[in-house]
Amino acid sequence: MHAKKHNGSASELDVDHELPSAENEDEPAQAIAGEVARPDATDLQSELERVRNERAAYLDRAARLQAEFENYRKRAAKEQQDFRDYALAEALKSLLPVLDSLDGALKTNAASLDDLRAGVELIDKQFHDALAKLGVQPVPAEGEPFDPNVHQAIQMVDTDEAADNQVLDELQRGYKLKERLLRPAMVRVARNPKP
Repeated sequence: MHAKKHNGSASELDVDHELPSAENEDEPAQAIAGEVARPDATDLQSELERVRNERAAYLDRAARLQAEFENYRKRAAKEQQDFRDYALAEALKSLLPVLDSLDGALKTNAASLDDLRAGVELIDKQFHDALAKLGVQPVPAEGEPFDPNVHQAIQMVDTDEAADNQVLDELQRGYKLKERLLRPAMVRVARNPKP
């Protein structure tokens, strides 16, 4: 609301608060509408250039991340292979003394079969000790109840001298690596005949 001065005519307006004339009234609206509807070509070019640069930066970053991931994958695979090779080397080092003992036994002339047997028993103990250091343990078999998870039945024997499904004897020893079965024990199993 504009305050009117009453210095003369009642229709005179305050000069400080006077509105623009009606003939120029559409120019600001057209100027604003023209800016929205028709942006400057230079502005569009600069916006397009900015978007292209941003796209190129994202593509470059994605390519770098992909290359970094590929390098990581190759490095991890090499580390795993190195670890397996190192673990295998350590296992083989623990078995080499057994091989040395076998080579030495073959080069000697045992005076008797008892000396030969004692040497073989010593090598057998040495070999089992080396396997135990690696975490390899024999599967208990003889006298145990038959367990299909760790025993492989080669033969069922009808007998009253042992409980039904009890392992009578071991034909080939089975082994576990910690809790994982390497090889089941091959066994003969008792079967009680029905009366």
